[in-house]
Amino acid sequence: MTDTEAAGSAGTQLPPAEREFTVRQRTQTQLVLRRFLRHRAAMASLVVFVLILLWAFIGPHLWHYSYQKYTPDNSQPPSWKHPFGTNASGYDAYAQVMRGTQTSLKIAILIALGSTFVGAIWGAVAGFYRGFVDSLMMRIADLVLTLPLFAIALVISSRSGGSWYWIAAVIAGLTWAYVARVVRATVLSLREKEFVEAAKALGASDARIIFRHLLPNALGPIIVNATVLVATGILTETALSFVGFGVQPPDTSLGLLVSQAQTAVDTRPWLFYIPGAFIIAIALTINFIGDGLRDAFDPRQQRVRQ
Repeated sequence: MTDTEAAGSAGTQLPPAEREFTVRQRTQTQLVLRRFLRHRAAMASLVVFVLILLWAFIGPHLWHYSYQKYTPDNSQPPSWKHPFGTNASGYDAYAQVMRGTQTSLKIAILIALGSTFVGAIWGAVAGFYRGFVDSLMMRIADLVLTLPLFAIALVISSRSGGSWYWIAAVIAGLTWAYVARVVRATVLSLREKEFVEAAKALGASDARIIFRHLLPNALGPIIVNATVLVATGILTETALSFVGFGVQPPDTSLGLLVSQAQTAVDTRPWLFYIPGAFIIAIALTINFIGDGLRDAFDPRQQRVRQ
């Protein structure tokens, strides 16, 4: 028996030296997930943010006090009965902070979703068609960018009656242009790639190319900008509520709680600093998650590793 026949009869197993350097093929999604999981700050922030979400949306159903319910304990410091204390009217601060966090998160997430949806489509269409269409759409986006966000949101929110969804809609309507510019820049480079030329050659419509090819390949910058908008949204809502033009009683938000407690910083500091700490925690965790996603979607990485 020759050496070749002997090797064939031994089966298809690779020698140990060759098996040692065999690497399993990974898709782009697997690579992105793996890089994100290795980002310690982003993973820790994601855990904290998920815990805050669960606490804000599930906690009120388990807690024995309502944010609208009076208690006989007026101006009590934090205790086992009232972990965040109570205010001068006897409201349980723990229940109010849960409700305020829930409202602020709903506003911030709706802002991120609305701005990202409109901005991504706007930027993709402008970048794909270029020319006159691009110039017209981007001048409109530039006009939106020049508008004073806080001043306009303050005026319109004051006429909305303090409804959280109106506040979110107003802020989203003034922030989508940031996403549009980022997506347009990405699409301008993607439209020259071979897969777009192949799709055109096969007779794909413009809408199919934009929604099935360009936008999925621009998903990295879109997701990163969406996380930034969550932090921007919660800070903008906080500022509006702090000056009295955001969420209105009987509902509440973190910004409104801070505004209501600003006169009690010296006498009842827990009413001011605890909601403020949640605002800072949410903004920081979102920013760290955004940093992790930005690193995970690094375009310098190869699409598939062999």
